[in-house]
Amino acid sequence: MSEIAIALNRFGLGARGDESPLANPRTWLTGQLDRFDPRPAPIAAAPARAEVAGQLADYLEEARREGQGRRAPAMAPEPAAPNMAGDDQLAGLPDSARRFVRQASRRNYLAMVAARTEAALTTPAPFVERLVHFWANHFAVSADKLTVIGLAGLLEFEAIRPNVLGSFKDMLLAVERHPAMLLYLDQAQSIGPDSQGARLATRFGRGRQRRGLNENLAREILELHTLGVDGGYAQADVTEFARALTGWTVSGLTRGPAARFAGIEGPAGDFVFAERIHEPGSRTLLGRAYAQEGEGQARAILSDLAADPRTARHLATKLARHFAGDDPPAAMVRRLEQAWLASGGDLPAVYRAIVNSPEAWAPAPVKFRPPWDWAIAALRAVGARHIEPQPAAGLLAQLGQPVWRPGSPAGYDDIAASWSGPDALMRRVEAAERLAARAGGQIDARALGPRLLPGTLSEATAQAIARAESPGQGLALLLVAPEFLRR
Repeated sequence: MSEIAIALNRFGLGARGDESPLANPRTWLTGQLDRFDPRPAPIAAAPARAEVAGQLADYLEEARREGQGRRAPAMAPEPAAPNMAGDDQLAGLPDSARRFVRQASRRNYLAMVAARTEAALTTPAPFVERLVHFWANHFAVSADKLTVIGLAGLLEFEAIRPNVLGSFKDMLLAVERHPAMLLYLDQAQSIGPDSQGARLATRFGRGRQRRGLNENLAREILELHTLGVDGGYAQADVTEFARALTGWTVSGLTRGPAARFAGIEGPAGDFVFAERIHEPGSRTLLGRAYAQEGEGQARAILSDLAADPRTARHLATKLARHFAGDDPPAAMVRRLEQAWLASGGDLPAVYRAIVNSPEAWAPAPVKFRPPWDWAIAALRAVGARHIEPQPAAGLLAQLGQPVWRPGSPAGYDDIAASWSGPDALMRRVEAAERLAARAGGQIDARALGPRLLPGTLSEATAQAIARAESPGQGLALLLVAPEFLRR
């Protein structure tokens, strides 16, 4: 691969056939740090949090009333969201859930998928846009959870995009306070066992209807978001952190006397610290004492985790893996780690270190494109600038990587073995044929190939495209060529 092809594809999101050739690839990349727009038109037009959270609050209230009618427990398990392909998959859900899924899938989730896709197709800063996608996968939530369907995209739009060129500390705090994360990992329902709210519930015989302390968010922050699975923490640290996080919840989603008592009334979907369900007392985490009161206790812990060298090591490894290969080069990991620590977690300083790492410019392809990467590169290649919501979501679901719907809080895998199987490749062939058919024979793949992959196409690939029976077949062959499947 030439340096131009590497800049366009490994660092960027794939070349567009209608763009001018790059003069200086590295300057082009670092210059994007000054021209990235965190709120471009497609993102600005996406559904607002007030609308999405208001619908969620209405659903939860209706579900609560249905539960009372059936004399079900007040905190009955939330039904899982169906694969949002059609109404036939809603049959097993309560009436309120069916109505909510239809509404959320059509008006919120799908609109946000289309907004994300269109932003990627039209961005003047594809390197930074790639980094947005990297961090959104690092801080993964899933729209497969009913209460997160309409909020998953907002975590990326509201917590990742505004902070992608700031400090990791600020991004970490924004993510952990976002309603999508608080609901996805059940933090919104976590109650300190010795809090005023828990004591009152016990006094009136309602303790069995309360969920008490929940450790999900604390565990994933330590294991996934900061220190890493081998970060040296113990179960006691998870529990202490969970106690510190009690009171971090979402306002306006529940109504009635209990919500008023807990102090979680207010605009639907906003972060709120509810003092009455916070576990009182100081905490000790990773050998350090935290005597802060209220919300400041968990904030202080997050600040220390963001600055921890183990966090720098964990994230430097993930970034090196993303830009330099499934087996991240040790020298590059050390370089990124040093940039992280020297800058205090300033993300642009780390990004510049990535661009300046020779390992990221290895001439051989180092990464297999996962479905999202491949789909965006293919759409950019054929000149797409707009895509309707349902086709956008359907394409990614067909390819096996539906947007904001990973199987776990760990996000989607970033290694070739997860995406390069025969069935996955056949799906790409089918998608490439559809994209080529829509182009209507108007694109000459023989001329397009060198613009998309300058200095990269092999003689064998060039000959296969030249011998294609039609322009459409030539374009489809280009989109599934080995050089296009990798970056």
